[in-house]
Amino acid sequence: MANILNRGKKFVVLTLFVFTFIAITVYLTTRIVLVVIADFTWLEGLLAICLLFAEGFILIHSIGYFLNIFRVVSSSSSFTPVIEEPILHSYPPVAIVVASYKEPLDVLKETLVCFYNLSYPNKHLYFLDDTRYELPWETPENKLKYRQSIEELCQFLDINLFRANWHGAKAGMINDFLKFLKGDMREDFEFHSFSKSKSVQPEKYLIIFDADMNPFPDFVEYLVDIMEKRPKVAFTQTPQYYSNFEFNRVARTAGLQQAIFYEYICEGKGRQGAMFCCGTNVIFRREALDAVGGFDEQSVTEDFATSLKFHKGGWESVYLNKVSAFGMGPEDLGAFFKQQFRWARGTIGVLRTLPKEFLLHFRQYTINQWWEYFLASTHYLIGLVFFIMVIFPIIYLYFNLPSYMVDPLIYATIFLPYIILTSLMFIWTLKKRKYKTKDILSVLLINAVTFPVFMKAAMSALLGMKGSFGITPKSGSTILPLRSLIPQMLTGLICVFAIVWGIQRIYYEREPFYGLLLNVFWTIYNFLIISSFLYFNHSEEKE
Repeated sequence: MANILNRGKKFVVLTLFVFTFIAITVYLTTRIVLVVIADFTWLEGLLAICLLFAEGFILIHSIGYFLNIFRVVSSSSSFTPVIEEPILHSYPPVAIVVASYKEPLDVLKETLVCFYNLSYPNKHLYFLDDTRYELPWETPENKLKYRQSIEELCQFLDINLFRANWHGAKAGMINDFLKFLKGDMREDFEFHSFSKSKSVQPEKYLIIFDADMNPFPDFVEYLVDIMEKRPKVAFTQTPQYYSNFEFNRVARTAGLQQAIFYEYICEGKGRQGAMFCCGTNVIFRREALDAVGGFDEQSVTEDFATSLKFHKGGWESVYLNKVSAFGMGPEDLGAFFKQQFRWARGTIGVLRTLPKEFLLHFRQYTINQWWEYFLASTHYLIGLVFFIMVIFPIIYLYFNLPSYMVDPLIYATIFLPYIILTSLMFIWTLKKRKYKTKDILSVLLINAVTFPVFMKAAMSALLGMKGSFGITPKSGSTILPLRSLIPQMLTGLICVFAIVWGIQRIYYEREPFYGLLLNVFWTIYNFLIISSFLYFNHSEEKE
């Protein structure tokens, strides 16, 4: 009976997928035809192309998301991921590391205690202290105290401590550590052997955690089992899960954002050999790292950039959809914006290299890998896309441009089927994995509120502007001053003026009635979305 029900659910999803794909294709085709056949002035034509770019971006990324759903559902008998128990006949040595830059001591202590409690018998624990003690971030006395506290904590928990001169942020520190493991002892390397367990053989694998990620005791066994069975796998990625969500709406929404990404998207990428590394909760084969020359030190998202190097070199990647570690999400808008800016700038920065890679090394990647890297590296252009979608109804209300936005028939025949089917598909499939509709909507809202951050990151990355690496703050939540939210406030204010203007046009001018009414509706909708920054800026909730 269970198999019959699962087959029925799969049939429903696949049928919905087919109709959704048809609706997307019809809408995109119609929009392209409208732009081609319309008799535009040069200004209207330019505006129409910009709007087509924004809509095309959304449609293409929707296709990418639904293709991943299709791969997951069509290749599995259940909506719940099936995880095989690990069967290990040997326990190769594993180096388990966390690289930390000036992280709070209480956060580090929780992580390192979890390291200590890992059940894998042949583990070797290392703490990479990447703190820049030469910089004036505290008094000399407090910096010395922090440094000594790190050493005392590592000694107490039997965890080896490694330091080196700062360069290349996290990637540079890990590359230096890998050189140290191979016996390359530079003058600036500082090593404290606090662990009683000594490695007889070189560590075969390297597991990396962020400073706030706390692994479950059986974390290592599942990953080593995969790596041992598949010698061409360079890395196996697992999800990130935030635990500080109960009374903090930003942390909860950030966690849900991650959950949506790590569910169907990553699972779909993994099934086609196109999963990229996400920087934490991941195991690497040291042989593969040596083969590609270590981590990419030029990108602030070294994990994503290094994944390209692995796939280019013929190495494989795996995604294990099993929550095996938990950590702390950003607890206010300031921390969330900082995190999103770093991720956006890094992935869009990789986009600058893709055309050259495509021309010079096309055959070294699979078609699926090209497709997934294109989607991932362009994802954070969503900030620009959202801004275009907000500003165009306003332009129409003031100037009647582009003129085809007046026609309600477009909405009735091609837009409504597309928007209804894609929304149903998105919400229904996530609800099958126990996510609530209101939580899914909160993710969409916070992404919209972040649009100025995404736009700034995109400009910085595409112009090749240099930026500094910044960790996500973990010192509790604060309310951002309104001056830090000026782009959101100005956009919301412009929406209000356009709504008032549009309503008076409907009252006095009457025509084009439906065109004005639809664009007033979209402007109200956009205003409500943007104004949700007030909700997220007060992130703490009462217990």
